[in-house]
Amino acid sequence: MNTYSKTLLRFSALFALIGAFLGSHMAGEGSLAFKTVHAHILVVGWLTLFAWAVYYKIFTPANKILAAFHVWTAIIGAVGLTVGMWLYYLRPFDLADGLVTVFFIVGGSILLLSFLFFAVLTFMKTEDEK
Repeated sequence: MNTYSKTLLRFSALFALIGAFLGSHMAGEGSLAFKTVHAHILVVGWLTLFAWAVYYKIFTPANKILAAFHVWTAIIGAVGLTVGMWLYYLRPFDLADGLVTVFFIVGGSILLLSFLFFAVLTFMKTEDEK
């Protein structure tokens, strides 16, 4: 398994574990307080990173630098978005509103970049096509 695929797969497994734990916690508590965070952890963190892991297992991108940027912005963005969302919606600490909002927005923006990098990669030739 190549490095990109393995890295994304491992992070997707961590997100799956955290997302399942949050779902279990919400069911046990009878509370939907984490519903938005839970949904994004599973969709962005687990499902999307897993799909990208499969992409890198099947295809070898021709542009290794863009692929590396994609993988790391995906991981950093998924963590940043979901942690920022948790801080924003649940306010577990007494952090300034501006700081929490910026954390949330920066995480989401980095994740958006990863989607852009992925879109560009899919329209480029892979090493297999050269």
